[in-house]
Amino acid sequence: MPLPLPLDGLAAVVTGAGRGLGRAEALELARLGASVVVNDFGQAGRDGSGQASAGPAEEVAAEIREAGGKAVAHTGDVADHEQARGLVGFAVETYGKLDVLVNNAGILRDRMVFSMSEDEWDSVVRVHLKGHFNTIRFASAHWRARSKEAGGPVYGRIVNTSSEAFLAGSAGQPNYAAAKGGIVGLTTSTALALAKYGVTANAICPRARTRMTSDVFAGFAEPAPGELDPLAPEHVAPLVGYLASPAARRVNGQVLVVHGGMVAVVERPRVAVQFDAPAGLFDFRDLDEAMSPYFAGRPRGETFAAAELLGLRRGTG
Repeated sequence: MPLPLPLDGLAAVVTGAGRGLGRAEALELARLGASVVVNDFGQAGRDGSGQASAGPAEEVAAEIREAGGKAVAHTGDVADHEQARGLVGFAVETYGKLDVLVNNAGILRDRMVFSMSEDEWDSVVRVHLKGHFNTIRFASAHWRARSKEAGGPVYGRIVNTSSEAFLAGSAGQPNYAAAKGGIVGLTTSTALALAKYGVTANAICPRARTRMTSDVFAGFAEPAPGELDPLAPEHVAPLVGYLASPAARRVNGQVLVVHGGMVAVVERPRVAVQFDAPAGLFDFRDLDEAMSPYFAGRPRGETFAAAELLGLRRGTG
């Protein structure tokens, strides 16, 4: 008799699952035994342009079913509050409950900060950050109600998608970097709020070659025929499957960088140096004498050094 799969009996929602990372994640969750709601608004442009289409979500759901898994498609816009409510309700109606929420939907509208329009800022923050909040809002209410009914913790997993752009900056993507940083704050706050209900929340910073990152990795060599691309989304999906599973019950409020066979757990920010006022109250001269030599002695600033270390110029997830 075959052993049970890690996600047997669990119901999952994956947003932005019609292509790229979301597609790979939905396929992986289904492979591990989950019943999946494949959500994708289906617009053709990576900037959120084009007509919405059921095609991408339907195709991935059909692919899962053809492989023997369980999947249905949902084409709502998660950045719309009521459509996100409908997505969670659809999962509960279809599968009787929701156990796993993977937030992946996003768009790009790149511009330098001095040229960015209000709409370019609002649209990216809306899809990434508000889209994450919307689905979490209704999924968390579902888990809280189930926990109250059960009289104790229930099963819940949230996996959010941030980016190394929040860690090291991304000069041409102030909207994207800000949204991805906001997702980290949302994740850690959610992790604290929902732990007592049995729910964990973690964020991944993936590096993968997708429609959204085609220009970012344009200079990276393509794999030889028959070889797996080191930047393939399939390198990211197993971590999502693990975080969605019972095995990851002790992993909560974490930020993890993942790509090409590597997972790194990011530490919370730590104080690098502290300056104390000589008389209990700083004046300009005190601050200048204490801080200016310190920053003058740091080669080009640690932020830029980190960006170079990561090999980043723009967001990668």
